[in-house]
Amino acid sequence: MEQRDVIPFVTEDGEELELYVLEQTKLNGKNYLLVADSLEEEDEDVEVYIMKEAESKEGEEFASYEFVEEDTELEALGKIFEELLEDVDIEL
Repeated sequence: MEQRDVIPFVTEDGEELELYVLEQTKLNGKNYLLVADSLEEEDEDVEVYIMKEAESKEGEEFASYEFVEEDTELEALGKIFEELLEDVDIEL
């Protein structure tokens, strides 16, 4: 299994998740990540998310990301990530 970057993420409900970066791309000057909540190949219930770089706040050392929620943005990015990862089927 290849090594993936891990992003610690805290949801609005305070739940802590570890998300694994599968791919990244840039669109209209903004960074986007395709992340999964698991890398277990036999796990059929792996959740995949698309995240975008949030507007940075003054004094922030690291970029922060938020989930993409707008449907047309999700569809466009889903197609891009499907092309980047030819062997992966992404369902939005």
